[in-house]
Amino acid sequence: MKFSLSWLKKYLETDAGIEDVAATLNRIGIEVEGIEDPAEKLAGFRVAKVLTAAKHPDADKLQVLSVDTGEGDPLQVVCGAPNARAGMLGVLGLPGASVPANGMVLKKSAIRGVESNGMMCSVRELELGDAHEGIIELPEDAPVGMAFADYHGADPVIDVSITPNRPDCMGVYGIARDLAAAGLGTLKSIDAADVAGTFPCPVEIRIEDAEGCPAFHGRVIKGVKNGPSPQWLQDCLKAAGQRPISALVDATNFVMLAYGRPAHAYDLAKLSGAITARRAAEGEKVTALNEKEYTLDASMTVIADEAGVHDIAGIMGGEHSGCEDATTDVLLEIAYFDPQRIALTGRALNLTSDARARFERGIDPAFLDTGLNLLTGLIQSLCGGEASEVVRVGAAPASPKIVHFDPALTGDLGGVVIAPEQQQAILESLGFSVVGEQAGHDKAWAVTVPGWRPDVDGAPDIVEEVVRIFGLDNIESVALPRADGVAQPTATPAQKLERRVRRAAAARGLNEAVTWSFLPEAEAEAFAGEEKLWVLANPISEDLKAMRPSLLPGLISAAKRNLDRGSSSLRLFELGRRYLRGKGGASDERLTLGVILAGDKTPRGWATGKAVAFDAYDAKAEAMALLAEAGAPVEKLQVMGEAGPQFHPGQSATLRLGPKNVLARFGMLHPAIAKQFDIAGSVALVEIFLDAIPGKKGAASFTRTSYTPPALQSVTRDFAFLVPAELPAADLVRVVQGADKANIVAARLFDDFRGQGVPEGQKSLALEVTLQPLEKSYKEADLKAISEKVTQAAAKLGATLRG
Repeated sequence: MKFSLSWLKKYLETDAGIEDVAATLNRIGIEVEGIEDPAEKLAGFRVAKVLTAAKHPDADKLQVLSVDTGEGDPLQVVCGAPNARAGMLGVLGLPGASVPANGMVLKKSAIRGVESNGMMCSVRELELGDAHEGIIELPEDAPVGMAFADYHGADPVIDVSITPNRPDCMGVYGIARDLAAAGLGTLKSIDAADVAGTFPCPVEIRIEDAEGCPAFHGRVIKGVKNGPSPQWLQDCLKAAGQRPISALVDATNFVMLAYGRPAHAYDLAKLSGAITARRAAEGEKVTALNEKEYTLDASMTVIADEAGVHDIAGIMGGEHSGCEDATTDVLLEIAYFDPQRIALTGRALNLTSDARARFERGIDPAFLDTGLNLLTGLIQSLCGGEASEVVRVGAAPASPKIVHFDPALTGDLGGVVIAPEQQQAILESLGFSVVGEQAGHDKAWAVTVPGWRPDVDGAPDIVEEVVRIFGLDNIESVALPRADGVAQPTATPAQKLERRVRRAAAARGLNEAVTWSFLPEAEAEAFAGEEKLWVLANPISEDLKAMRPSLLPGLISAAKRNLDRGSSSLRLFELGRRYLRGKGGASDERLTLGVILAGDKTPRGWATGKAVAFDAYDAKAEAMALLAEAGAPVEKLQVMGEAGPQFHPGQSATLRLGPKNVLARFGMLHPAIAKQFDIAGSVALVEIFLDAIPGKKGAASFTRTSYTPPALQSVTRDFAFLVPAELPAADLVRVVQGADKANIVAARLFDDFRGQGVPEGQKSLALEVTLQPLEKSYKEADLKAISEKVTQAAAKLGATLRG
């Protein structure tokens, strides 16, 4: 929300400058997003007088001016404006000044061979309006040599971010109220004199949807003369980012922006019969002021006459009933609409507006008459006219909200002790009333919440109001109490696991990515498998509607964005949760690690030749290494298929601990999924299900077991087996290592041979087996017995010792 400093001072009596206002706003919780000072844009421009104007010797449409800048000798300026003439006062941009409209930096230059020392400026070039037919003509009393910013009265504009819980600050007056409560000045009272009607309202006003529109106040003003609004009003609207349209329309926008009170003015000549607040008929259509047609349904509240819908209630008026230059009679609408209904309608129509932003947050229901009087008085002052009597239909919710509040709670919740008298003064300055015999004493109070603060529901909200005005920076920093002795670890096993795996992934050269927990439905469906998706009823975007069933879609999208921007090699990981439906439809969040390898593993080079892409074995290596860091028994893992339809069927697998417990899946991305995500090249994926890793058995200990190296040296023996060609080497390694657990500590594959000397349909696998004696060295008989156990275990897989 934007407003100018001069607009703020219409309601706040203060001498504070723009810096003090901004600092105070930030201090009381109204974040200042930016300050735009037009004086900075107009630096280098000054009031100047044209002394002479002569035709350019080499250009018919150019003139050579002699310009008095108020100091030193006159400057020569080449100008092409048709209204440039001797004796006029205008605005001269000196060399070094930057033109606001296009950012061009002025400098001394030659135009068609004639030296020019600056530029005489138009309204558009200084961003003061749209006129550009000629240069600015100033009044005769404009002081020559004066900085144009000072002469024009450049007014700083403040841009603030209003949180959804502060509808009272959606108007400049509400912000002035907060600043006054913070001690920056005195709040001026609202001057809304009652405008008496001189004739009965000629339009019947009805309410048929009391739930959506509890109250509707209206009146007619006849004999208005529409036209451009005065400069002060246009300046206010421009400061807020609004485009001035006409006096009637600008008046309604001003009341909305100044007091947070949306209103609407209908051209009475375009209405037919009674005006009714009702539900829309199913399929009814209306063309709004944004020139778009909307199809309505029966849940939406509209303002209509006998001919049809004129207004999507509380959101946007209709195009055909708006005020124009020829409008002479208007119907003013000040209504109260249900915030929830406004929010649902706006979301369903995908229609946003300044009015909707205020109605759905909640406006002051007691401001109906005051708002109508303000709007009536403003229109009559701008356009004249005669007002009718006010028609009041329905009643807005007016029951005051009373909160029982103990001032001692401010110290308990806010961490700062504030005298009850000061607390009462703060609340009353914000519009709250403290009533009852206990007022001003250290006992419970009955605090009446003003209608413009629907966000205040209980005593903690009262504490928040007191503390933010008192000053959050006035709260002393106090250390939390700490028990004596050595602090016990506070991280849970899951947190320790996350830490360990994250560090391990980074140490392996993977870069961490953080992606959305929400996905487009199509992408989520591609990775959901048999799981039913969690789909949000109120998503922040239609493209972020489904909770992710896997981390891989987000990583694929991240990789695509980087590849599209020229990255040649990507190694990304993400540690987070995937969301599944548990038993009974409950949410099931599972800790998961995702990895993506895309692009080139090794770039092309004179020593390595062509670039080498990532493959499924690279994905398996990452999976095994990270599982080991996570504490999984990698030596017991089985490599099995069925990685899922998202993976290439011939270049993927799962890592399992037993036939059912899947710890990870890895492999190359399926071409169909790659096409869906529009990602090219080789893409290897890993997904590790950290929740499936079995925990350590036995009681947890904070100390490590002491390291005791074996007293005797280990022994290695090599075995070469002939096995079926389709047998996975890992299966042979596993059974060999388990053949004699008391002596065999490791088994490693070091050769895979197929060729001469190996029968068709078989392969030769050579293993190095490490034996570790414990109490005494091995004898020949011991080694022979162990070897027999190895060959017997291998024989169960169809392996025969190669002799």
